[in-house]
Amino acid sequence: MKKRSALWVMLLALGLLPGCVVIEDGEVGVKKSFGSIADEPVGQGVTIQIPVVRTVTPWNIKLQEIKETASVPSSEGLIVGLDTSLLFRVKADMAPAIRKTVGRNYREVLIIPYLRNAIRDVVSGYPVKNIYAEQGRKEIAAKIKAFLIENLGDQGINILDVLLRDIQLPQRFRESIELKLTAEQRVQQKEFELEQARKDAEIEVARAEGAAKAQKIVRSTLSGSYLQYLWIKTLNENPNVIYVATEANLPIFRQINSQ
Repeated sequence: MKKRSALWVMLLALGLLPGCVVIEDGEVGVKKSFGSIADEPVGQGVTIQIPVVRTVTPWNIKLQEIKETASVPSSEGLIVGLDTSLLFRVKADMAPAIRKTVGRNYREVLIIPYLRNAIRDVVSGYPVKNIYAEQGRKEIAAKIKAFLIENLGDQGINILDVLLRDIQLPQRFRESIELKLTAEQRVQQKEFELEQARKDAEIEVARAEGAAKAQKIVRSTLSGSYLQYLWIKTLNENPNVIYVATEANLPIFRQINSQ
């Protein structure tokens, strides 16, 4: 009897095993019975499904990314290329509602059209120079994110972030930026040279002022007493030097030839 019961249990398990669905971490199950989708999601674990009568479909509620490349006009009408990334999650409790109203291809039917529309509408309000600037990119990403939250939040999509990964500027604008950068570099070089010239001039002025002050000090110290001191000092240090009197009463020293 025990062997027979164990056999029945094994056969039953083998029969049900193909109908088991495992709901893993980061997933919920969407249950459909006789064509009707249940409002409540199926949680993590093993659940049994019976074809036609009851099926359970795993739905991804992990972090997902949509990359979108778009060519959009700026406020001046110039075409700008944008590479955008949208980070989002499906709200677990609303996965059955998305399955009912949108379907499994909700990314293509629901999210991507809103993303493209947001990119076009937001970017068209900015001139190219603001799109290229860091602050402008931050504002554009924030506005796109706000637009998507407003339009997709109630539909079961949790918008986490919008990233502008790359910007392709029009050729004409790229050339104007390069010319501007070249001109700015030239101006900076001229400013450096001008500042260097000013510094050199200040150094020369300082030297001239120093020399003038030194000469003034020397002139102010050339008194009769100071000259007499120099005369005596020179005679003491140089025995071959003689004193020659002048009409101006100023000493003149001459070297005596030792030969």
